[in-house]
Amino acid sequence: MGKTIGIVTSGGDAPGMNAAIRAVTRIGHAKGYQVLGFMRGWDGLLTNTYKRLTPRSVGGIIQQGGTILHTLRCPSFEQEGGTEKGAETLSINDIDGLVVIGGDGSFRGALALSQQTDASIIGVPATIDNDVYGTDETVGFDTAVNTAVGAIDKIRDTAISHERIFIVEVMGRKRGFLALEVGLCTGAEVILIPENICTLHDVARIMDENSKKGKRAGIIVAAEGIGSTSQLAADIQSQTESEVRLSILGYAQRGGSPTARSRLLASLFAEKAVDLICQGMSNKAVGLQNGTIAEVDLEMAAKNKKPIDLRLLKTAEMLST
Repeated sequence: MGKTIGIVTSGGDAPGMNAAIRAVTRIGHAKGYQVLGFMRGWDGLLTNTYKRLTPRSVGGIIQQGGTILHTLRCPSFEQEGGTEKGAETLSINDIDGLVVIGGDGSFRGALALSQQTDASIIGVPATIDNDVYGTDETVGFDTAVNTAVGAIDKIRDTAISHERIFIVEVMGRKRGFLALEVGLCTGAEVILIPENICTLHDVARIMDENSKKGKRAGIIVAAEGIGSTSQLAADIQSQTESEVRLSILGYAQRGGSPTARSRLLASLFAEKAVDLICQGMSNKAVGLQNGTIAEVDLEMAAKNKKPIDLRLLKTAEMLST
């Protein structure tokens, strides 16, 4: 049957996952591998559910959001015997290398699996949260930023017309990479992220100072991980004279056609992943480091916390005056 590469998309979907699936499949075939796509994340390894991927079967998906392999949360994979079952599936199908496309949670699952199998395990970072250690940017992040920026640009038109303050909640349950970049790119007056505590008094002071400068409208970009944005809206309303409205962008940020940037990273990351498998390398994650496609130990990527540049908050503050 020849050599075989497996693909799994795990965790939350991100625009560009299909571009990565396409690239792994076509580059893998060009290098003499057959490719199996395991369905519904880690569940596909537990149930040995897959479909054969060929250069033709992945045609026309580079522009599609989501993942044709589907994905779901799979707590049973983390339970006793889960990774052993996954390793057995890899063995049954003679998998030489498995490309795991997902975020930090997916990488932790990949690391656990790697301890049970001789197959080469390679991680491709794909998450709109951009919180994977070892890469400056993840597949899907640029798309999510552009989706949020487009929505907030429209919201600002309404904010200015009605002279209102809008709190816009973006995704980011634990980290604020998305909120920080979106806030900077939309000229938000305030950016709220889990990594930087900002009190209600601070927010009210900033909005009050803006009002004295003649700014009758404002945008507050908040990561969902800061807490209840609806309560925040009510609290700010009680502290200021301006009308306050809340807009939650929600899952729209995870969908849609990937940008050229997300497609490019997906393709280059996939090429690097297949190359590592061809070299017999294992327990690696690929990523972008200072403009170069590189690899990092999977254990480092899975266990370390990616630092966030809080200096950008000060930059955003100066730009919003």
